[in-house]
Amino acid sequence: MKLSFLGAAHEVTGSCYLLQAGGFNLMVDCGMEQGRDIYENQPLPLAPGQVDCLLLTHAHIDHSGRIPLMVKNGYKGPVFTTGATAELCGIMLRDSAHIQEFEAEWRNRKAKRSGGEEYQPLYTMQDAEAALALFHEVDYGETVEVGPNIRARFTDVGHLLGSASIEVWVTEGAETRKVVFSGDIGNTRQPLLRDPQPIHEADYVVMESTYGDRSHGPRPDYVPALAAVLQDTFDRGGNLVIPSFAVGRTQEMLYFLRQIKEQNLVKGHGNFTVYVDSPMAVEATQVFKASWAECYDEEARTLVMQGVNPINFRGLKLSLSSDDSKAINFDPEPKVILSASGMCEAGRIRHHLKHNLWRPESTVLFVGYQSPGTLGRALVEGAKEVKLFGETIEVRCKVQVLAGVSGHADNEGLVNWVKNFETKPRTVFVTHGEDEVCDIFANRLRSELGLAAAAPYNGAEYDLVTGSCLAVGNTQRIAKAETGGRKRENPVFRRLLDAGHRLLNIIKAKEGHANKELARFASQVEALCDKWQD
Repeated sequence: MKLSFLGAAHEVTGSCYLLQAGGFNLMVDCGMEQGRDIYENQPLPLAPGQVDCLLLTHAHIDHSGRIPLMVKNGYKGPVFTTGATAELCGIMLRDSAHIQEFEAEWRNRKAKRSGGEEYQPLYTMQDAEAALALFHEVDYGETVEVGPNIRARFTDVGHLLGSASIEVWVTEGAETRKVVFSGDIGNTRQPLLRDPQPIHEADYVVMESTYGDRSHGPRPDYVPALAAVLQDTFDRGGNLVIPSFAVGRTQEMLYFLRQIKEQNLVKGHGNFTVYVDSPMAVEATQVFKASWAECYDEEARTLVMQGVNPINFRGLKLSLSSDDSKAINFDPEPKVILSASGMCEAGRIRHHLKHNLWRPESTVLFVGYQSPGTLGRALVEGAKEVKLFGETIEVRCKVQVLAGVSGHADNEGLVNWVKNFETKPRTVFVTHGEDEVCDIFANRLRSELGLAAAAPYNGAEYDLVTGSCLAVGNTQRIAKAETGGRKRENPVFRRLLDAGHRLLNIIKAKEGHANKELARFASQVEALCDKWQD
């Protein structure tokens, strides 16, 4: 019975875990890395086709984004997740595939002119569609059999619509262990979504630590705080540009903006327009509207039952086409522009930044976590100029952060979540945090709560029967020079490597077969090696 850490270990993104017991291979999350890479992720130690089942905590790309690649390379098992997560993945994985294909097309145009090698997308829309066909929807609180002697239950964790912590019971021989995967733990008293629901028992816990070293600070009254930013920006004649994650944060901002308009908190500009300039955000908003009964908190459900849509109001304009998007920057009136991506790494937000960063009268307001190495992080940390579309843009606008608006629990929220366990887990594995943060939070769990806590690295393996560490993993940081231009995995080579894993596992399974059969197989493998040997 073994647990392996394959991503988001001493890093914030790329969550991926492999639980193996009784010959069954269970993966929890399969995320894509975003932002700066600190430690090289370890490859899947078996071919994707040999993974039997995948459990998904929520739809964000750093947890779900590599599922189509798994399918492209041979995965055929089910993907268990909540209904809202399945709906949101239908939007987000298709969008990710579109980005992959667009990047490949752009690079191949350049390669054709320069005589360069053809560039392969990580995966295509066809791969995304094939992945989505494997999704199986599970209700909160429902216990499902996901494999021989393996059960799972999804519990609302309040981070995103449909997000869940996953409890996994696994039995191998006479031994049974319960492993809880926290997923991303939500902040409390956020708009729309319920607070994280407690889990009381576990042998092992794998928990995130995004804000494990800091507090969100005194909780602001979001509506007056946002109204004050609006008032100041509009009085100066500028636009309020909000880089916002299309799924989750955009809908929260709409909730606040509806209240501001309803209460007439912005004087002299009461009819201001709010543009949602992200096709993905528009689609996601529809999913939010449809999932209110299962996922909304009591306040939001009450509004719906009174006939009030909590994320809709007069003056809200949804921008779908590229022409709609371009037209926003020709509108001279002060306005709010909500656009993705939330970390300013891609998407339409970069065009709006190009048109507003140099304007002293405008404001760029950050309302979410900015990963190291992203444009958003650079702006928050005070960059005086940035490069967009090959052009240097001077930063003259106001750059502000709406404190406390986060889909993640802070250090106190994380501690409160783990305190719900009524008996101490054998080990709490701290993941999904920046390098030093994982160690800081693990130390806090040990010193303050007396918990056995570890902060594993990518590639670490643990025996869940004995609790012993089987492999430490990769503790070697990537050289700084390499982080400037992130090395991108070659999907064709990855496919070849996965095929090699599959072949090796087939060879191992042949032990005990007739010598004649083994000799013939060995000759075939040797011939293949001779053919491709350099």
